[in-house]
Amino acid sequence: MPHPSRLALPADFRWGVATAAYQIEGATGEDGRGASVWDTFTAKPGTVRDGHTGEVACDHYHRWPEDIALMRELGIDAYRFSVAWPRIQPTGTGPVNKAGLDFYDRLVDGLLAVGITPTPTLFHWDLPQALEDRGGWLERDTARCFAEYAGVVAARLGDRVGTWITLNEPFVHMVFGYALGSHAPGRSLMLDALPVAHHQLLGHGLAAAVLREHGGRVMISNNCTPVRAASEDPADLVAAEAYDALHNRLFNDPLLLGSYPDLSAFGVDRDLGGAVREGDLDLIAAPLDGLGVNYYNPTRIAAPTAPGLPFEEAPIEGVPRTAFGWPVVPDGLRELLTGLGRRYGAALPPITITENGCSVEDEVLNGAVDDRARIDYLAGHVAAVEAAVAEGVDVRGYFTWSLMDNFEWAEGFSQRFGLVHVDFETQQRTPKASYAWYRNLIADQRARHGR
Repeated sequence: MPHPSRLALPADFRWGVATAAYQIEGATGEDGRGASVWDTFTAKPGTVRDGHTGEVACDHYHRWPEDIALMRELGIDAYRFSVAWPRIQPTGTGPVNKAGLDFYDRLVDGLLAVGITPTPTLFHWDLPQALEDRGGWLERDTARCFAEYAGVVAARLGDRVGTWITLNEPFVHMVFGYALGSHAPGRSLMLDALPVAHHQLLGHGLAAAVLREHGGRVMISNNCTPVRAASEDPADLVAAEAYDALHNRLFNDPLLLGSYPDLSAFGVDRDLGGAVREGDLDLIAAPLDGLGVNYYNPTRIAAPTAPGLPFEEAPIEGVPRTAFGWPVVPDGLRELLTGLGRRYGAALPPITITENGCSVEDEVLNGAVDDRARIDYLAGHVAAVEAAVAEGVDVRGYFTWSLMDNFEWAEGFSQRFGLVHVDFETQQRTPKASYAWYRNLIADQRARHGR
């Protein structure tokens, strides 16, 4: 484990934590909030482990001052949170819910009062159910509604928010929500879900233009993975290329190169089944102020052994695994970042790691949580960022996932990613050993640079 003070990161490198509205806020029926696709999804038996929902979650909607106090003690520079679209526009368009805006107004002011930079994400998967009833992200009009919503939020908060993140992990939302059906809204469309990719990216482009009208800087957070072929067999190499096009390039190429990758392996043209119209890619490819990268693990890919998709995931052997079963490969983050640098060159904007973390089987013993596995995970990945910076990649910051244990989507409350343990019965917050480690890392980095 590298000693924090030995990290050779720039003096202005930003340290933060990240959360998402549906995962922590609770209060799903309060103060005029409309229903989201996750409210509908979790109400269906068998969709979420143990029948858990985000109805209460971490009760952050009421306990936000306590959570800001935890962040202040942690010493972070910035807090990445998401705005719940259904709190702002309960039906996804039209009338604005003042109480919802008031909540985020208080949150932003509370963060600034203790020197923490608010970094809001406008969409972290909680689409208003009323829009899903009209087709959701399968419909082009949802992109227009998203830009309208972005303008409402920016008009209220833009005088205090400098940087906005439009979307979180559009790949994951498309695949789990629309292709496989394991996340809200629960559709199982397989490759027919591809228009969702374009409509999310179009929503990003339209919203980016609105946010810039309010003087904001614009980012997007993409889930990225270094793709490794299972062998040097040509069939495995072709399969790995196909998977890389779907997971990484489908969402990075339009933003950075102004075009979609070759998807012929999936039997799909570059217009994604007619979803792409003239002028769309110009909107999507407007220069970014930064690219958010969410990294958890590499992906190993082999040629398919059955009809269907042109790839098959293969296990990564000989490495530790998180409680979620994900392989722990810190150097995969360096590999990913340097690979992005090679692929996009001068087109690649400054990068911020907007999510990185792991699930551990934590428990409170004598009032403490000794999560050494998480400390090892974070230390290894911060070192990987340092290595990428040393190789010339412009990385400006690191947000760990997550501030606190929360509702982990289809896994309910069974997976704990937080630096702070949450007892979901009592809402008691208990900082873990990793919280102290991260606090010390940040303090040591500031001392090293005289901040």
